[in-house]
Amino acid sequence: MTGSEQRKEIHRRIWQIANEVRGAVDGWDFKQYVLGSLFYRFISEDFVRYIEAGDDSITYAALPDDVITPDIRDDAVKTKGYFLSPSQLFSNIVAAAHRNENLNTDLAVIFTAIEASARGSPSEAAIRGLFTDFDTTSIRLGNTVKERNTRLTAVLKGVAELDFGAFEDSKIDLFGDAYEFLISNYAANAGKSGGEFFTPTHVSKLIARLAMHGQTSVNRIYDPACGSGSLLLQAKKLGDHCVEDGFFGQELNHTTYNLARMNMFLHNINYNKFSIQRGDTLTDPRFDDDRPFDAIVSNPPYSVKWIGSDDPVLINDDRFAPAGVLAPKSKADFAFVMHTLSYLSSRGRAAIVCFPGIFYRGGAEQKIRKYLVDTNSVETVIALAPNLFYGTTIAVNILVLARNKTTTDIQFIDASGEDFFKKETNTNTMDDDHIARILEMFDSKTKVPHVAETVPYDRIVKNDYNLSVNSYVEPKDTREVIDIKALNAELKETVDKIDRLREEIDAIVAEIEA
Repeated sequence: MTGSEQRKEIHRRIWQIANEVRGAVDGWDFKQYVLGSLFYRFISEDFVRYIEAGDDSITYAALPDDVITPDIRDDAVKTKGYFLSPSQLFSNIVAAAHRNENLNTDLAVIFTAIEASARGSPSEAAIRGLFTDFDTTSIRLGNTVKERNTRLTAVLKGVAELDFGAFEDSKIDLFGDAYEFLISNYAANAGKSGGEFFTPTHVSKLIARLAMHGQTSVNRIYDPACGSGSLLLQAKKLGDHCVEDGFFGQELNHTTYNLARMNMFLHNINYNKFSIQRGDTLTDPRFDDDRPFDAIVSNPPYSVKWIGSDDPVLINDDRFAPAGVLAPKSKADFAFVMHTLSYLSSRGRAAIVCFPGIFYRGGAEQKIRKYLVDTNSVETVIALAPNLFYGTTIAVNILVLARNKTTTDIQFIDASGEDFFKKETNTNTMDDDHIARILEMFDSKTKVPHVAETVPYDRIVKNDYNLSVNSYVEPKDTREVIDIKALNAELKETVDKIDRLREEIDAIVAEIEA
């Protein structure tokens, strides 16, 4: 079986498990049990690899718990960030699950112990509360303990039977890939809320490559509204060593915050190489001591409400003060943009998904655009095709900010046409060729008729700092060219036919009346 075939089979099987086992439980509620089981298996096997270190004479899962010394435990927590005793390993729990009447409470104890193992250590923030949403005692699993255990056994067994192969590196890749596949499927089926925690892989790939463009390595990468972490992880897929000092993200939703941390582990990013924190980025920003960042990626919520001018302190916040005005309380889009710009390094670039209206509306949003243009912070605005995201059909834009521009020009790319996406059943997608075409234009900054235009600063100013793509990229005229002479000849022929028909009808009527 090829690698591609293996991936497809894993995806098919894991989604089958997710649907078969959940029964009457809502798919959205049930996602934590499938995702959590996959994560539990991964950290167990990853821990075993670390302990055994390739020594065939050691079988960690077969050892009694009491032979594990405090030194072994402390070294494990220091290196991996957590500790699992042999009896707590996924493989041992699954092997006895069908006859364990206390399965659900045993799992709860194990998850609590894993989190407790990191308490007081540098990994505590990465591990604390990680299993909160994997509630094995919840009535969502069943009204009785027996029902809950039956369902948990089925999930654990199904995940245990997934074939990730024997090669260590590919196995790790397949774990992370399976996790992302599950999240994307849950997002696709979650309606409007799906887009709040997962950016489709093809869009994530474009955003990450825009932010990393021209840089072989960056100090750190940051996402101020990181969801499940998919955007951050796309940077890792560009190369294991292209991000030197780690991955940073902030997320408001608790469940999604946990998904993001699990996602980091499942993509083989150690606890000391990432920091995902929970909180409201606009009013309670983290990582002030870690900024600036060389690369920032973001798909913040579109036009959400925020406290804005109701908090008199915010206008003096060093993130928002330079523009002299706050984003409207009913539309926080530019608050995220200004926050992002303030966290960007002098060599850095940010790529942000934005609602199109912010690029042409007046009022405070126009004043913020003026600040961005006058400080030469806007490199490119890209219009994407409609229906690329989960939960919305709108055609969004990508705003690319840069601190190291060599000209005051701004580039506009209209990638909304049929040449830049592929129609699918539920959502449209971009393939690698579509992404490559956009990146090629982004890199060259050359004019492409009806698609890309690089506009001088003075023209932007004369246009009242309007940054909408269709104000600068002339659309292709797709109207059919009409040959007037041919049309007139056709009309004359039609009129002649009508006249002849009338004469024939009149003759028939006259004959009948006679």
